[in-house]
Amino acid sequence: MRISEVAKSTDLPISTIRYYEQIGIITDEYVLRDQNNYRVYASDIIHHLSVVKHCLAVGFSIQDIRSMIAKDGMTKNEHVSLIQSKIAEIEAAQKKLDESKQNLYDLLRLDITCEEGFGKC
Repeated sequence: MRISEVAKSTDLPISTIRYYEQIGIITDEYVLRDQNNYRVYASDIIHHLSVVKHCLAVGFSIQDIRSMIAKDGMTKNEHVSLIQSKIAEIEAAQKKLDESKQNLYDLLRLDITCEEGFGKC
């Protein structure tokens, strides 16, 4: 696949794909060269980049992802530990959001909004 096809299939800008290559998110196993020395990407690059996008979406840093991808970066147990840590982080954020939402419901129940201004009823 050409880089434009990868970009279209993954909904990523070409510049991001090149950047991922530069920093090691896209490893050599996904990049081949044709007879004109143009990059040709293996078809499984789509799945790889999908996983990268999902990791970014849940809050992993680029450095975390690079470490997870590197062949000598992390053991399976370290991967599991990092993912469990991210789950705990998300659960803590969810709890905080739930508390904030409850506080807002409590404010509504107090009926402190009126035309004279907030809390002046």
